[in-house]
Amino acid sequence: MEWINKLKPRLPKNWLLLTAGLMWTAVGSYLISLTIDWIFAPTVESPWLFWLPGIGLAFLIFRFGFSRLARKNSLRINNLDVEKPCLFAFQEWHSYPLIAFMIGLGITLRNYAPIPKALLGTMYIGIGGGLGLSSFRYYWQIFRNKRPPSVS
Repeated sequence: MEWINKLKPRLPKNWLLLTAGLMWTAVGSYLISLTIDWIFAPTVESPWLFWLPGIGLAFLIFRFGFSRLARKNSLRINNLDVEKPCLFAFQEWHSYPLIAFMIGLGITLRNYAPIPKALLGTMYIGIGGGLGLSSFRYYWQIFRNKRPPSVS
């Protein structure tokens, strides 16, 4: 079974933090980019009625949800007992089924829900903005890891 460990893609911890940050930034940007066509459609009379609450929701999701998760993940990565952990350790293993469920739910809502796209866009801006803002926790942790220790 030792040969299985040799097949695992391994990265230094800062690269793992960068992977997590880039993944959160990319997913957040993707979710927000989906909303542009929905909110700025010719049938939507006041796009700001959907953008503004979405931005507020993004800050709430950042503050009370994803930012705590990103902090917890970055501390967990830094405290891993191996120098080069597996690439997929940027997220806890029990989080992967939740991620799969959220992707499935997002696809279902986009394609089959009777919710107007502009209203769905508000939720997507909130989740995407929360993910994007929280990704900076990973980047900050990389900066802190690279910073020389302070002299007392």
